[in-house]
Amino acid sequence: MDRKVATIQDVAKAAGVSTATVSRTLSRPSVVAPTTREAVLNAVAATGYRVNATASNLRRQRTGSVIVLLPNIANPFFSQILAGLASVLTPAQYGMLIADTQAGPDPDQRFRHYLTSGQADGIVLLDGTLSPASLDIRGRPPVVMACEWMARDLPSVRVENGKGAAMAVGHLAQLGHRKIGHVTGPRGNRLTETRLDGFRVAVASVGLPARPDWILEGDFSMDSGAAAARAWLDMTDRPTALFFSSDEMAVGFMGAVQREGVSIPGDVSVVGFDNIEIAQHLSPALTTIRQPRTQIGIRAAELLLGMIESGTRTGPSDVIEIEFIPRDSAGPPPRV
Repeated sequence: MDRKVATIQDVAKAAGVSTATVSRTLSRPSVVAPTTREAVLNAVAATGYRVNATASNLRRQRTGSVIVLLPNIANPFFSQILAGLASVLTPAQYGMLIADTQAGPDPDQRFRHYLTSGQADGIVLLDGTLSPASLDIRGRPPVVMACEWMARDLPSVRVENGKGAAMAVGHLAQLGHRKIGHVTGPRGNRLTETRLDGFRVAVASVGLPARPDWILEGDFSMDSGAAAARAWLDMTDRPTALFFSSDEMAVGFMGAVQREGVSIPGDVSVVGFDNIEIAQHLSPALTTIRQPRTQIGIRAAELLLGMIESGTRTGPSDVIEIEFIPRDSAGPPPRV
């Protein structure tokens, strides 16, 4: 005997709510009271109801998808942001498509392709190096930036990067360091610029020089951290502490100098930025600035869904608090 297919009316009856409430719960769970949401979801499970997402999206002239554009899919920094995005988008019946903006010769062209392809109802962008002019497309979907930003009035979710640099430098100065260097991110990147500016302001505020030969260029990768280690080892007058613009670079540096017999923090103190998963498992564990990456993803998804529902391409921006995480990779300077 064929089993009867559950309808939205069956779910409403089982949950003790209206069909409109069921529909709202399944399409926009964030606007429904938690008790009502739980009752509806329990009724869905009990009745075996299945949403016909294709038909629903056709009626609303939507794809039911969101594209997330990253500058490097392999970077572990993005994992918690993606988890935060999914925790909001999935209950709202949106699929998440992930693409790498830097996977071809022309990142701006790839960005424009996603803006005009009709593949998604909205875009979360985590690459601030793209040209703002790429956004000048009529009828494009709404875009929310996460972590990075453009010189353009786009809704964004980010942290106070300059404040993080000040936290790092302040901690090292409090430990007694008078020779503090910095390893930057890639040129042209807004995170690089704001963290470098924050570093310069912070060292000046404690009466220390921002020596150009102690500011080394990186690209957020472990390999560039290892390159910074080689440059540091070759110096005749070395900084006793380094603030890295990303944890990945700090990890690469630590491994490279430790293989040469350098003690951390005995010979050099290290502070990173991001608090990626591996940071607490290093030996010594990495002192760093924590970005609440899951929360960044959650808030970016909430902003984007609000823009999609309202049919607008403008929205608010949020700045989320960072946290200084002291661990064992930073200590007093070596005795001369």
